[in-house]
Amino acid sequence: MFTKPQPNSRSGFTLSELSVAIAVSSIILTALLSFTVYAAKSFVAVENYVDLEQKSQIALDIMTRDIRETQCLSNYTTRVVSGQTVTNSLTFHDFDNQALTFVYTNNALQRIKGNVSTMLLTNVDYLTFQIFQRNPLQGQWEQYPTGDVATCKLISVSWICSRNILGSRLNTESVQTAKIVIRKQ
Repeated sequence: MFTKPQPNSRSGFTLSELSVAIAVSSIILTALLSFTVYAAKSFVAVENYVDLEQKSQIALDIMTRDIRETQCLSNYTTRVVSGQTVTNSLTFHDFDNQALTFVYTNNALQRIKGNVSTMLLTNVDYLTFQIFQRNPLQGQWEQYPTGDVATCKLISVSWICSRNILGSRLNTESVQTAKIVIRKQ
């Protein structure tokens, strides 16, 4: 049966009960805090990836539109990166006979037409242009690479973008690659 407490007795936690309650609460709070930090980091990574993908797609759309409207490729420049020669600048004769240049410097892709310079893409870790001839390789879907601007009909562009999240590179956008045909060539 239920006994009635004595009038002089006091109820409360003993020291061992209090220690167990603090230990269990600490474990639960640590797990909750760890999950919160992980979830926040994941949400930032997803937002970052979506933003990088969107900016890459916009830059690629602008380049595709502009290159397809050009008359021809007039010049390109190369540089050596880790022992490999890569093209980092393309200059075209645009439809209005002005120079249109796409240049990769200082981890950024710029579009330059006349006196107007537009930043198309930042946080670029790697970018390369390749130029190809009109005719494809026999029996393949690939084209002949060329070093002559007079025979260039196709431009290939590839880049990788990434950002730091909380001091570390958590997500890197996969390589964005496109082949763009100069229509008027």
